[in-house]
Amino acid sequence: MIGIGAGDPDQLSLQAAKAIGRTDLFFVLDKGAAKESMVELRRRMMKAYGRPSRRVVEGRDPDRDRTPADYQGTIADWRHRRSEVTEALISEHLLDDETGAFLVWGDPSLYDSTIAILDEILARGQTLFEYEVIPGISSVSTLAARHRIGLNRVGRAFQVTTGRRLTDEGWPAGVDDVIVMLDAQQAFTAHPDADIYWGAYLGTTDELLRSGRVADVADDILKTRAEAREQHGWIMDTYLLRRPD
Repeated sequence: MIGIGAGDPDQLSLQAAKAIGRTDLFFVLDKGAAKESMVELRRRMMKAYGRPSRRVVEGRDPDRDRTPADYQGTIADWRHRRSEVTEALISEHLLDDETGAFLVWGDPSLYDSTIAILDEILARGQTLFEYEVIPGISSVSTLAARHRIGLNRVGRAFQVTTGRRLTDEGWPAGVDDVIVMLDAQQAFTAHPDADIYWGAYLGTTDELLRSGRVADVADDILKTRAEAREQHGWIMDTYLLRRPD
């Protein structure tokens, strides 16, 4: 499981590049035409660092309800169906003496399901393998670098959360800096006095950045986000909300 960063090929670590070079078979879950650019970036990394004899096998990533009534149940069902697709790819295409790899966007430890999916496959006991996790540069790290800020302030805590939780639960207690991912609701609009550092398509040629007081820049971010989603068919954005001193 190889973390490949937030999108900039230059952010691929030396450890990740070496792992790509050792890989016999790459597994790709196709997310549809709208996200073809994400698959294309992986192909470029395979070509740049992979062995000439490398093979690639693709499976269809199962669809899921993006606005479910039962969020936890929906995600559990989606992961289970994803694990079945993944297990079929491994058992049907990877030979006993070969190394397979998943190129994971960002870092495998941060809001990614691949670790849980491989563990579920192993728990079923039908397809057995060992796996290693190679970290990558996350969108959170890239966001801070692009805005030239620290994620925390001296002696203060920060928290990484989702837009859904920020909407449902409000600003987390005991923290002044909140990093928000997976925000389809644009939850930052409920905090007009906070400062925001926002980024979309981080590390790619389509990168977008905005910053300022939420009350001053929210409309611009909402408009920019909607236009970008319409243009590309998908969007990945991350932001830091900061309480003013």
